[in-house]
Amino acid sequence: MTNIRIDLYSDTHTRPTPEMRAFMSEADVGDEQQKEDPTVNRLVEIVCDLLGKEDAVYLPSGTMCNAIAIRIHCRPGDEIIMDRTAHPFNSETGGPAALTGALIQPLAGERGIYSAAQVEEAIRYPSNHAPRSRMISVEQTSNSGGGSIWPLETMREVCAVADRHGLAKHMDGARLLNAVVATGISAREYAATFDSAWIDFSKGLGAPVGAALAGSKEFIAEAWRWKTQFGGAMRQSGIIAAGAIYALEHHVERLAEDHANAQLLAEGLSEINGLTVEPVETNLVFFDVGGLGISAHEFNQALIKRGMGTSVNGPTRLRAVTHLDVSSTQIEEALDIVKEVAREMG
Repeated sequence: MTNIRIDLYSDTHTRPTPEMRAFMSEADVGDEQQKEDPTVNRLVEIVCDLLGKEDAVYLPSGTMCNAIAIRIHCRPGDEIIMDRTAHPFNSETGGPAALTGALIQPLAGERGIYSAAQVEEAIRYPSNHAPRSRMISVEQTSNSGGGSIWPLETMREVCAVADRHGLAKHMDGARLLNAVVATGISAREYAATFDSAWIDFSKGLGAPVGAALAGSKEFIAEAWRWKTQFGGAMRQSGIIAAGAIYALEHHVERLAEDHANAQLLAEGLSEINGLTVEPVETNLVFFDVGGLGISAHEFNQALIKRGMGTSVNGPTRLRAVTHLDVSSTQIEEALDIVKEVAREMG
């Protein structure tokens, strides 16, 4: 986006702070593929402690975390149960099918959150003709579900159903720490009932690159094989892993600021005629401009001309994401811009 002053497109647009850059420049490095990069090894230890898992592997992206987990848990023709809004179903270019040959059975959850009863109904009876139900996947928080937080008890319930039927359990923790900060429930508690889980460093935490996938020692040993085959091998990656360490040590609690700014934005948007605002739980704000009689694309283009950017998530639905590069003052300015555009286009 050119000349964007207030970038609400995504928390992936965060930039490393000067302090993070300095920390990264001093990172001790080695050959990560030989497990000789001390900074990566330290990050792995931190993630294992954070998620309560035996081992972890540092990867270039959260999408690769999902891809590797699916490849380990599933075989060609197996079926994965997830919500219809889930990232692997909509935003990973068909990776489960292309890289594993797995099918996805999407469930119609409520704001991206499905129930144990829905899982029970979705699991297929053993048959020589049907796909094999093999895995459930939970996205915490649910992005396209509205930044909604999976309740801990609901996660436990769906995992209990998966256990009864012998299904693998995977947590896509792209914004897991947003849920942690919003609820006070630890990442370890959220991850406890899952066989595999990952966290992202390049969203609200503000690191420039990477995510870490965690699980048992056997699971991560297999993950290293697929990391190489999928092209995720890295060398002196301690330079970027240092950004993730800095983020975990300095940027977690400040996620509360993003949540407060999201609430401020949502409250202001709800006062504008023609806009419908969805409930806000974390740092994602979804709003609809259908009441103005225009498309989300048209509305967003008008915002961009005024130096503000959001993302288009449907014919009339837009998403605004707060993050460490957006201040409360900028949120106030953003509301003025939206009011002006709504008045002119409505």
